[in-house]
Amino acid sequence: MSIFNDTKVAFADKSDAQLRKAYWMFKMIEQPALTNIGTSVLNFTVHNNFPFVKSIVKTTLFEQFCGGETREESMKAVKQLFKRGVGSIFDYSIEGKEDEETFDSVCQEIKDIIKFSVGNPAIPFIVFKPTAFGRIDLYEAVGNGSELTSSHKEEWARVVKRFDEVCKLCHEHSKKVMVDAEETWMQDAADQLCEEMMEKYNQEKPIVWNTIQMYRTGRLEYMEQNLQRAKERNYFIGYKIVRGAYMEKERARAAEKGYADPIQPTKDASDKNYNAGIDFVMANLDKVSAFFGTHNEVSSELVMDKMKTKGIENNHPNIYFGQLYGMSDNISFFLSDKGYNIAKYLPYGPVKDVVPYLTRRARENTSVAGQTGRELGLIKKELDRRKK
Repeated sequence: MSIFNDTKVAFADKSDAQLRKAYWMFKMIEQPALTNIGTSVLNFTVHNNFPFVKSIVKTTLFEQFCGGETREESMKAVKQLFKRGVGSIFDYSIEGKEDEETFDSVCQEIKDIIKFSVGNPAIPFIVFKPTAFGRIDLYEAVGNGSELTSSHKEEWARVVKRFDEVCKLCHEHSKKVMVDAEETWMQDAADQLCEEMMEKYNQEKPIVWNTIQMYRTGRLEYMEQNLQRAKERNYFIGYKIVRGAYMEKERARAAEKGYADPIQPTKDASDKNYNAGIDFVMANLDKVSAFFGTHNEVSSELVMDKMKTKGIENNHPNIYFGQLYGMSDNISFFLSDKGYNIAKYLPYGPVKDVVPYLTRRARENTSVAGQTGRELGLIKKELDRRKK
């Protein structure tokens, strides 16, 4: 019996109508074939400005998984979450654009989020994706040690500058910033940048946090190497620890190009690796802080148990939990109710620009064993409870 089964706590802020709408949406997402067709059609219709599509998306998928089209519009969700002890992480969810103007624009948006959130404990973290600041092919070339042309060197210098401007501003305002992880073939360059930023801005406390995908092989070894580096160069480490979200793409690319599959061979191996990541953090809390980003109830309870065994207080500043907005409220609000540090990723942005993110999330949900079914079961349980 899971400790995360209290649907009264989980859905205290939701009306019956909101729960029924959420149930309908998760029911649709539960069907992989329907989801694949639906997301393709949705991307096409929104991109081509079909009438009424934006309003339909905004009142369904967008409403469930996003805070709003702007930061200001999203503050309603931020305040509602914080009333119950849950922080928000503004996630400017623009995907699929690869031009310098967009990179500069997104960088400015992230800097605006930092200024917007100064002094507001309801927004404990800033976040951005590396490919929001530069082309994935460029990260790959840098990570591989390929010889760059002079124009590519200038382009990479602009990527580094965007990273540095954001991390510096966070350092100045004492705001924590998480750098999301992406595909393995670009991650080496992103890791190197994160290490440079940690060394520069984490001298007194963890301002810059890198993301570690534990469904990958070799990540535990990477964390151990980085810890050694941090001890030698005297800086603190921040990690967001997740399982990962690109499994099918990673495996297909490895098979196509003939290199070793970078993903753990089984779900059980991924889970064991995640648990090893928990142990790594617990053994090194003097130097390492962690944000455990997971919708897995067993992992969440395991972190809690290990904290209790080691006598670590629930609100220890080096340990956070996190889930996505619109999902796993049973975990988020249980943890906040018990005094743990907890924050939800809160995506926002213009509907048309956020649809690629929403459709990616919908596809990911179909591939996460049991996740959608768990959401449906909890919603049904709460609706049934309210009828009694």
